[in-house]
Amino acid sequence: MDSPKTVEMAATPSRRVLGLLLPVFPRRSGRFAPSAPQSRPGGPRTVWGALASPRYLISSWPWRSYAYLLTSVPVGALAIGVLVGLAGLSALLSPILVGILMISSFPLIGGAIGWLERRRAGLMLVDGISSPHAKLPTALGLREKLKFRRREQASMRGLGYGFVLGVLIWPLSALFAGVSVTTLVITLGAPIIADGDEMGMGPWTLNSAREGFVFLILFGPVFYAVSSYLLGVIAGAEASLAKAMLGPRQDELQRNLAELRRSRLDLVDAFETERVRIERHLHDGVQQRLVGLTMTLGLAELDLPEGEGRRLVVKAHAEAEAALADLRAAVRGIHPRVLVDHGLEAAVREVADRMPLPVSLHFTIPGRLPGPIEAAAYFVVSEALANVAKHAQASTCEVSGWVDRERLVISVQDDGVGGAKLGAGTGLTGLVTRLDALGGTLDVDSPPGGPTRLRMECPCRLGD
Repeated sequence: MDSPKTVEMAATPSRRVLGLLLPVFPRRSGRFAPSAPQSRPGGPRTVWGALASPRYLISSWPWRSYAYLLTSVPVGALAIGVLVGLAGLSALLSPILVGILMISSFPLIGGAIGWLERRRAGLMLVDGISSPHAKLPTALGLREKLKFRRREQASMRGLGYGFVLGVLIWPLSALFAGVSVTTLVITLGAPIIADGDEMGMGPWTLNSAREGFVFLILFGPVFYAVSSYLLGVIAGAEASLAKAMLGPRQDELQRNLAELRRSRLDLVDAFETERVRIERHLHDGVQQRLVGLTMTLGLAELDLPEGEGRRLVVKAHAEAEAALADLRAAVRGIHPRVLVDHGLEAAVREVADRMPLPVSLHFTIPGRLPGPIEAAAYFVVSEALANVAKHAQASTCEVSGWVDRERLVISVQDDGVGGAKLGAGTGLTGLVTRLDALGGTLDVDSPPGGPTRLRMECPCRLGD
């Protein structure tokens, strides 16, 4: 359906979500092609991948490991201090019931610890740790939000991780990272320290700056390599434990996926609402003014005598009528009334009647479908037929629609030159992302020489 230089539509999920933010009005000048997916930054995504790389020692990962372990010390000490302090205060105040209320707030502290640790884990996990907490409606008050957070399992897991961090993790981090940092600093300063006084370094005694410099050259790189790998393993294990305890469980992932789908459907609904608003403004405002202008010019044309003035009025009348025709076509493309009033088949038939080549229609769709699904299918067919007319060099085209196992299937096939690919243009980018938000797909099969077939599939009902 397109020229051989047209597109590839294998957009990644992240690009499809972002595509919802793009205009979704169909572009008549486009081709079958959303933008090509952008490549992700290279390099290991976790410390385990970095440890397997020969470039580990000259990368930023050793310093990430040092930073992660060293920051565990104040965070862990503060966490256990707060938890033990509040527990003791709650025990003292329990006779007057205030202590019991304080104990019930412990999960909120766990939620705060989890929030902090998920961000700190970004040092070891480039992609970070996804939040397991549910998204709260903005209509809830502060008290309701705190009550909801207190009852979440993720908050309790954060509380448990706070105890593990305060009792076990930060002492080990302080021991290994502290000894390593102290040894590295002393080794780097050995030439200066040994220059002024005798300096003992294990079985060696350094008596001069020269001996300190030799010790630095011989011992420094070896210790840096050994300690970097050791601390990388410890930091990686700590980050993995944080991800296991603070990351989302399967049910939480499913809930987050449902929230993502709902938010994308909300975007589709918002675009559809805006489309309707624009159509009403053009139809009830601008179009009526143009109609009035053409009528006024027509009356002026009848009253004026032959001459230059009448010729200009006739020309202006023709231009106004052409502008009115263009506006009506634009309104029909933005929000076709026939689609709303009579359904998908009637709207597609209207588009086919305006095509410069024969288009055969075969629709076996029982009844009406939800508005967003019909709108997405209509604009896919409209854009496909526009590309057939402009690029395919076809003599005939066939549009079919049917329902297969609760999924709407639309197929557009032509006998053109073929060679269409997905990925080099922008004609259907917004429509692809709309279909993805509805749980649908769009594929193009176009071998060189033709024929070209576009196939759209979409559930017949909106997901929860």
